[in-house]
Parts: sequence; C-alpha cells; structure tokens
Amino acid sequence: MASAKPIPLNSMTTQPTPQPQFKTTHPSAGAKVAVVRTSPETVLADVARAMDLAEAQRYLPLDKETLLKINISWQHWYPACSTSPYQLEGVIQALQSWGYKDLIPAHNGTVVVKSREGEINNRHKPVTDKYGLKPVHLDTDPDVEWVRYEPKRELLVLDKIFPEGIFIPGPLMGRNIVHLPTMKTHVFTTMTGALKNAFGGLLHRKRHWTHSLIHETLVDLLAIQHDIHPGLFAVMDGTLAGDGPGPRAMRWHVKNTFLASADQVAIDAIAAKMMGFDPMSIKCIRLAHEMGLGCGDPSQIEVVGEDISEVNWKFEGKKETFASRGQKLIYWGPLKPLETLLLRTPLVPWAIFASNAYYNGYWLNVVGKRRIRDALKTDWGKLFLDY
Repeated sequence: MASAKPIPLNSMTTQPTPQPQFKTTHPSAGAKVAVVRTSPETVLADVARAMDLAEAQRYLPLDKETLLKINISWQHWYPACSTSPYQLEGVIQALQSWGYKDLIPAHNGTVVVKSREGEINNRHKPVTDKYGLKPVHLDTDPDVEWVRYEPKRELLVLDKIFPEGIFIPGPLMGRNIVHLPTMKTHVFTTMTGALKNAFGGLLHRKRHWTHSLIHETLVDLLAIQHDIHPGLFAVMDGTLAGDGPGPRAMRWHVKNTFLASADQVAIDAIAAKMMGFDPMSIKCIRLAHEMGLGCGDPSQIEVVGEDISEVNWKFEGKKETFASRGQKLIYWGPLKPLETLLLRTPLVPWAIFASNAYYNGYWLNVVGKRRIRDALKTDWGKLFLDY
C-alpha cells in the first residue's frame, strides 16, 4: 500500500493524500441472512453457527487482517445499546477457530460518548484482554492516520457536505471488517444496525454535520466500504433488543436472537422486518437496494436458520425524547435555517452540553437506572455481569 501522512482531525487539508491502492474481491453476497435462536448457555456456539450459516469464511479473505467494529452507543452499559461482551467473544472464538489470526477490535467515540470509558463499562476490555487483542480507538489514538478518500463512484451527499475532502481512518483500508451492531430502533433512522455501525468508524468528529442527510450518508458510507474492504460481514445481537427512542432511551425486550450476513443491507432489512417495520420504507435500505449495494427486499432474501415468516415484534421506532425532538427541529424543522450556526460554529458545545445533561444527567438517573437494574436480573444480564 502507498503511504499516507496523518491528517489531524483539527487541521484537515484540501490537499490530496496518496490513496492506498488495492483490488476489492467481493463475491456476490447472495442476499442470505442467518437468524439463530440462542440462550446464555449456548451463546458462543450459536454466534459461530450463525456466522457459519451465513458463510462468513466465504466473504472474509483469510489472508487479510480483520477489524471487529464494536458499537458503543453509550459509555454506560444499557441493554441493547452497545455490542455485548458475549457477542464480541463469540465472533472472536469463531474467527480464530477458522484460522483468522490478525483480529483488531476497533472502537470510536463521539462528541458525547467516550469510547475508552465505554469499552470498560460495556465489558469489551475483559474480552479483548482475554484473547490478547489490542484495540484501536479510531478517533483518539494519536498514531491513527486519517487519509483522504477519493470516491470511486458518484456519491449522494458526502462530497457536498465535506467539500474540503472526505477523510477516513487509515487502519480501515485494505482490511476485512465485521460489524457488531445490536438490534434496536433509532429516532432518526427508524432502526439501526449494520449500516449505521459504519457511521462512527468511517467519519470523524464532524459527523454530526451529516445528520440532516443521515440516510444518504449511510448509503455513501456503504459504497465506500465496498471499495476499501476486501471482506464485509455483520453479526447482530438481538438477545436483548431495544424499542423506542434509541439508541439510548429504549425499552428492552428479551428476544434471544442473533443475525449474521455478508450483505449489510439484507441483515438490516431482516432485522427491520422482525421488529415490525417495512424495510423498503426505510430510506437508507431502499436507496442502498436501488443502487445495487445490497438487497433490502425481504422477498428476495434467503433467511436460513429460524423461520421468521410470522415474526413481528411491533416495535415503535419513532418514539421521541425531549432531546431528540430538539434535534429534529434543527435537522428537518423550523430551526433548519440555524443548523449551520448551531452545529458548525463555536456554538457547537451548547449541543454537546445539552445532550450530556439530558441523557447522562436526567434520563439515566430518573428512568434508565431502574431499567438497567431490571435487565441485570435477566439471564442475559447475569451473563453480562459474569464478564
């Protein structure tokens, strides 16, 4: 690969950075999604079975390093919010048993979520330590290079949102990636899964600039992933699934399910269908399907493992919190003319303060901790505590 100079997040340049060159070798994903029932007693084996049913070894070249893209949607542990430790361990065990030696756990934080705190509270660190893996924190590790990405196809919005250039973490280039999302709803995208899991890893701390065009952004990021990763895969944890104003202020439900697929669009479509949504009515799924980046039509997706034809959890993805209502007023409502002023100027810290005050102050203490205590009494909560 060609070398690239580090691009500090606070001093991005419009000058092109040499682009790593490699050939992607994605076979057709075949629109196959594995759905597996599981239990705390069998979860590690069940994760491997889901991956095997979805033919992980076919889509992840064995001779490439493999990133494990961990989701931390909150630095606090909250059921269904972030990658579970048993989800992470199950994937590591399966890949190592198949001969994958170079595994790299990858974290990212946000302006309101601290990934280093989150990997401890969500019990990821005990797992990576157990297997001797060294995580990379894409947005905070000083030795992570950010390289300018030159689009290989026409993008929907990212090149307009970031006219100075699209910069992505160098460690993502040329490596396989396995996304580790959870099964949950989201106030802005109805549901969040494999597509949304790339949002934090690929984009820098200015990613909030894309929120008003979030669906188009997720499709652009999927196009970039098809270009930069030799192998793409996703394993989704639905043991505790989240309904309501996700990704944090959710109601959790025990669902005892894992999903796996090489098709990032298909796994999100099947997850959406199981939660009770019409996948093709979710803009990012429909756009990705129409652009040939995956299959979003459940009638064209082969589901292996469990029969989900009658599954409908009747989740409600558009429930809102006080904080999310305010964000929607800025992104799509009457405050839209103020979006640049509020989110792209020195006034940005007010939004960070407001989010932290609401979720980490009010909501966590008034509502969340009670739900956390109840979740820890379940078998899945007890397994989490074992880590």
